Amino acid sequence: MWKPSQRIKYAPTPGFWPNQAEARDSQLFQPITYQALTLRDRTWVPAMVPWRALETGEVTEDNVDWYGRFARGKPGGLVVEATGIRDVPSGPLLRIGHDRFIPGLTRLTDRVRQESQGDTKLFIQLIDFLAVRRRPEPAKFLNRFLAITESHRQALGLENASEEDVRLALQKLSPMELSEILTTREIEALNYGQRERVTDTHLPHIADLPKQLPALFAQAARRARTAGFDGIELHFAHAYTVASFLSRTNDRDDSYGGCAEARVKLALEIIDAVRSTVGRDYVVGTRILTEECIPGGSTIDDSLYYAEQFAHQGLDYISLSRGGKFDDAKQPKVGWAVYPYTGPSGYECMPQYLSDEFGPFGRNLSPATVIRKHLHRSGSTVPIIVAGGIHNFDQAERAIDSGSGDIIGFARQALADPDWFEKVRQGRGNEVRLCVYSNYCEGLDQKHKQVTCNLWDRSALNEPCKKTEDGKRRLIAPDWP
Repeated sequence: MWKPSQRIKYAPTPGFWPNQAEARDSQLFQPITYQALTLRDRTWVPAMVPWRALETGEVTEDNVDWYGRFARGKPGGLVVEATGIRDVPSGPLLRIGHDRFIPGLTRLTDRVRQESQGDTKLFIQLIDFLAVRRRPEPAKFLNRFLAITESHRQALGLENASEEDVRLALQKLSPMELSEILTTREIEALNYGQRERVTDTHLPHIADLPKQLPALFAQAARRARTAGFDGIELHFAHAYTVASFLSRTNDRDDSYGGCAEARVKLALEIIDAVRSTVGRDYVVGTRILTEECIPGGSTIDDSLYYAEQFAHQGLDYISLSRGGKFDDAKQPKVGWAVYPYTGPSGYECMPQYLSDEFGPFGRNLSPATVIRKHLHRSGSTVPIIVAGGIHNFDQAERAIDSGSGDIIGFARQALADPDWFEKVRQGRGNEVRLCVYSNYCEGLDQKHKQVTCNLWDRSALNEPCKKTEDGKRRLIAPDWP
């Protein structure tokens, strides 16, 4: 993962832990109600992908155990991982693109209610993504995957040669020579793996995305309600399909790209389709970016406009993230897929303990404050969920007090200690296992390995427990005695 050149070391701080009465009276542990959304308090676990589903997208017992363990800590809201709305192969990632996934998802919702005693509201994040191929062996790419064109023949002076001879000639060239013959996209496919973009409108299935996606999201939302989720979160953030429509880099010429009004059009059509399907009494929220953090990408001005549009459209909450784009990602190893959290924008999404003068904690609070204030000035009080390196009570309370957010997301900290919420509620914050922000979990996610926390293993690997496939790591956090 990319790291700032300053490489200043930071460590999490416990800060002030409240006693039970102080926690009860704090802003963090007050209930919140807005339209269909009702939470017992303002704590939230954002979506994190644990890579525990079957390759066919079905829920496993490991999925059920994973979310059950978070529910035992009783956060106000818990979001299930990015779940694919299409019934297409996507590795061990949950899917919701067919009714056959409903029984497994129902088992998951039942377990969360049981473990939290009904105190935690459960949501599922719905995502669409385009094809991303693994970085190929150069010889294999030039010999099999590259589509030979007349421009290749002319550049090589082999206008009348066979395709086989053209491919052989290309394989003899140096990387510098290849860069003068291949197009920018062909060089990218060689060095990073082929990746579809929403601007590839020469491809019929990409051109038709605005026709297909609203219904796909709507039917996924219907299945979520049937399976017992309390609501859905539309994934309009990071490197994926709808976020790419929202991006300033989207220059489609079919009324879904170019100006901000055109770029937001598909997202609004998705929201309309979902609302028409699940009704106004069901929670529908979204996750968006405050800033894309890439050259030429969307800025806070774009997110102000989008947030206002989504609030006007009647969403029940807006969850804020930042960065996490393919555009500046690190070149993957041969055989690996490009990962959108390895470049500077990825660092902004998941900063770690080696950082710059600002540090890794609360990097998204300032832009979140701007968005929330803008919405209030425009007459909307839609709850804002803010996250990013928040690990102690003081940070969370200050974020609410300063107007950065109405609900506080704890992602990596909740992974390190799912009992954070109950410990702090009971005045036992000194027992919290603080995340050290090494991004050990992020490294496992990049490799599509079962995500765990190395702090679990340090404290309790030798206890009887389910372990990962290699037998070296715990699958879920140890119990709180």
